[in-house]
Amino acid sequence: MYARRRHTYFAMMGVCITLFVLAWGVVRIWSVPVAVGMCLVAMLIPPFAAMVANRRGPDDRWWDDPSGDPKSDEWWDELDGRKGPR
Repeated sequence: MYARRRHTYFAMMGVCITLFVLAWGVVRIWSVPVAVGMCLVAMLIPPFAAMVANRRGPDDRWWDDPSGDPKSDEWWDELDGRKGPR
């Protein structure tokens, strides 16, 4: 799943850069308002690309990972019912 998210992110960012370069390299010759519109669309893509790249999938087990603090991990394990109280 990580590879799919990464590929989607790079595809979205590639579209963003392509829109920007085409807008000011080619389209502005014929229509400046269309070039500005293409840049506005390109401006909206990076936040969505970041959301796609950082989204957690159902098979990502991030909630089970230990935090590194033994006392906190013990407390959470007790709350989750994995270990009984001492």
